[in-house]
Amino acid sequence: MAARRIRVRGLVQGVGFRPHVWRLARALDIAGSVANDGEGVIIHVWGHPAALDSFQDRLRGEAPPLARIHTIETWPHDGPAPLGFTIAASAAGTVRTGIVPDAATCPACRAELFDPADRRQGYAFGNCTHCGPRLSIVSAIPYDRANTAMAAFPMCPDCAAEYANPADRRFHAQPTACPACGPRLWLEPAPDAGTDPLDAVAALLRVGGIVAVKGIGGFHLACDAANPHAVTELRRRKARDAKPFAMMARSVDEVGRYCQLDDTARALLLSPAAPIVLLPRWPDGPPLPDGLAPDQDHLGFMLPYTPVHHLLMARLHGPVVMTSGNRSDEPQVTTNEQARDRLAGLADAWLMHDRAILNRLDDSVVAATGGAPTILRRARGYAPAPLSLPPGFDGLPPTLAMGGELKATFCLLRQGQAILSQHIGDLENAAALDDYQAMVRLYRDLFDFTPEVIAVDAHPDYLSTTLGATLARECGARLVRVGHHHAHMAACLADAGIGLAKGGEGAFGLILDGLGLGIDGTLWGGEVLRGGYHGVTRAAHIAPVALPGGAAAMREPWRNLVAQLRHAFGDAWRHQAAPVLNQLPPDARVAVLERMLETGTNVPPCSSAGRLFDAVAAALGIHPMRIGHEAQAAMALEALARPHMASVRPYPVALGGGDSVVVGWLPLWEALLADLRAGEAPGLIAARFHMGFAEAVVAAAARQGAGAGSLVALSGGVMQNRIILDELQTRVRAMGGRPVTHQRVPANDGGLALGQAVLGALSTATGEGTGQPTS
Repeated sequence: MAARRIRVRGLVQGVGFRPHVWRLARALDIAGSVANDGEGVIIHVWGHPAALDSFQDRLRGEAPPLARIHTIETWPHDGPAPLGFTIAASAAGTVRTGIVPDAATCPACRAELFDPADRRQGYAFGNCTHCGPRLSIVSAIPYDRANTAMAAFPMCPDCAAEYANPADRRFHAQPTACPACGPRLWLEPAPDAGTDPLDAVAALLRVGGIVAVKGIGGFHLACDAANPHAVTELRRRKARDAKPFAMMARSVDEVGRYCQLDDTARALLLSPAAPIVLLPRWPDGPPLPDGLAPDQDHLGFMLPYTPVHHLLMARLHGPVVMTSGNRSDEPQVTTNEQARDRLAGLADAWLMHDRAILNRLDDSVVAATGGAPTILRRARGYAPAPLSLPPGFDGLPPTLAMGGELKATFCLLRQGQAILSQHIGDLENAAALDDYQAMVRLYRDLFDFTPEVIAVDAHPDYLSTTLGATLARECGARLVRVGHHHAHMAACLADAGIGLAKGGEGAFGLILDGLGLGIDGTLWGGEVLRGGYHGVTRAAHIAPVALPGGAAAMREPWRNLVAQLRHAFGDAWRHQAAPVLNQLPPDARVAVLERMLETGTNVPPCSSAGRLFDAVAAALGIHPMRIGHEAQAAMALEALARPHMASVRPYPVALGGGDSVVVGWLPLWEALLADLRAGEAPGLIAARFHMGFAEAVVAAAARQGAGAGSLVALSGGVMQNRIILDELQTRVRAMGGRPVTHQRVPANDGGLALGQAVLGALSTATGEGTGQPTS
């Protein structure tokens, strides 16, 4: 007999890992015990050495579906062998284990829903250790029922027996419940006596009604996706002019009727994360209202991921809109009281339940258009799963990174792992700001986390920056201000597994976004950086152009069009711009803007890639006066260009400057305006612009030494444009470089906190400054 003590770290609590250990031990005739504690799972085993070796191999190889093992450590162990193998009570200790993300209904629980012989048939809250709510219902560690929203529902004898049986898949499934003891579902206003609430909801949806549906992480507003009147009315009530609506379909096959699917997309739809997946529409697919996704050639679909959704969709014969339950730009509501108040006037009825949502979770969004998936919003199904960092990041001080102002997230970093929060939203919204502060407190409590370093964006006016500075004073942490675009680059490198040794100081970063504060105090947004984790230089950039009206230029693309044309052509811009003058407002407003440019009044210069896209979109008549949501014009421009990409030549650009190459757009605007005069198709012009933009950025990097063997990180919100991302990768490979892209976190500001955390921790550990870029 041999004896071993085995420590397993990772996401190994609340996922059926202890029963997995118990079953393996019994199958291999091994004695001992397994228990949860603050570091993960601790196992003591006695058996034949060969059996123990097999046991260790199978621990990882046959782990439960939601488990994520990060490390397995083994030591010799002393003491007499016990009789049999037992599951011991949880032990206290320093919290180092994680909370797994909420997971979509597993096949076994789904089968029970529709099995007339099962006691959970038709029950809207069935789950097991392989699926169901996790982060959305937890309030503290350890992850036991008493520390979840299920504490309000004592188990009945049948559920208690399953919970106590290691051979049952509901062994220690903290949210387990059944119709006799668990949460209940109801509809407001109440339907006729004897009518099932789900039957009543389905009937309402079929006649064009709008229903608020309480899910795992918040409320949705649902309507029939094939009913143009219902879709239009939902937009009117939400005051959501054009932002695409997500839809839910019964099955992958139903999604495939409307959109093109590959193996990657199918796997994403069916995964435990069950995100919204952006998919290209079939040109000749079944008709759906244009109002679902105006100006877009992609649709966002997800599959049912809770028993409530499965039971509802089984009563319908087509997809439904499932958009966040909120008024435009507000966070999703989570409580029944909020829903009755905030969704009054939006919903015709409310499908409620009495299991509390303790932590708001939006639906995650993933693009799956050729190649690897791209995460656009990381929330339900992914957060708060820790991200393993590349080699070289062990031993760094515990660091809290506060993220940015928009698409806010924050990040905890320690012991070679990063825990990125779920998407919270735009901190300019008071409710989102409150939620952000509550989530920072929750994560610190859940992970028993006291930061020694707090990393913030270099912009002094970001709310996340001011909150970070206050928190640093309160807990005595060192405050590190991190350059916005350096953080994007670091996030991309770390996300892709590029460590300190591999990243070196010779990497390049093509960082393209709306804007962020540069080290020279101006606004940046189209940058070629050179360096790595320990510092970068600005090797090249887009020529700075005025932002007329500051924030107003982010909402009104015509302002950027005037600024770009005036920058390119000077006082002759009106003569040159004859083909696009009809896209501008009355001359009086243009004249005011010109005076602002002449006097330098509220016209900060900015090398923004995003504003250039807005200007080109405005030139083509795409939402020139005002956009209804961020990147609306750029998204429409991308969709317009896509059919023409295979057969166009790029627009020319100008590369000038000395030590730092400056990309100028005069040749591009000359060619674009000539095409407009010649009557070229707008889609062809849009495609030539995309090609010219990608070629210019890569050429600027090449001018500064990028080439064979170079690592080139591609980050920033513009990387959500799949045409640009693909074209940049193609061109980087063509010059012998290696493109590095985001894999687990968004390229937009939703991933910013990861880069801040890495740079802030490194700068403190090495004493190499603030983590800001250096010129």
